[in-house]
Amino acid sequence: MAKPLVVVIPHQLGLAEAHRRLDGGIGEAKALLQKAGLSMADASWEGERLSFVVGALNQKVDGHIDVAEDTVRVEVNLPRILSLFASKVQQVIGHNGTKLLTKK
Repeated sequence: MAKPLVVVIPHQLGLAEAHRRLDGGIGEAKALLQKAGLSMADASWEGERLSFVVGALNQKVDGHIDVAEDTVRVEVNLPRILSLFASKVQQVIGHNGTKLLTKK
């Protein structure tokens, strides 16, 4: 397995609001993944950690999102073959995460 991909997204929402927005964004993430031909097999909360499993190109991608007072840390374990797409995945996570966690 390749080194985990990590994206840290700062925010000013506080813990509860960041958690609420991420929880609300799960459905949107599933829809976006489905449009790209991917599937989210599992997503579950344990405290302030959201663990997930995504199916991509006959590969299993797992990871978790840790919510803190002023940051969200996303860690994705890409199989070696999918690590070729790591920079694009990192860019998409950063962009969409920032959009979701921007104060409105």
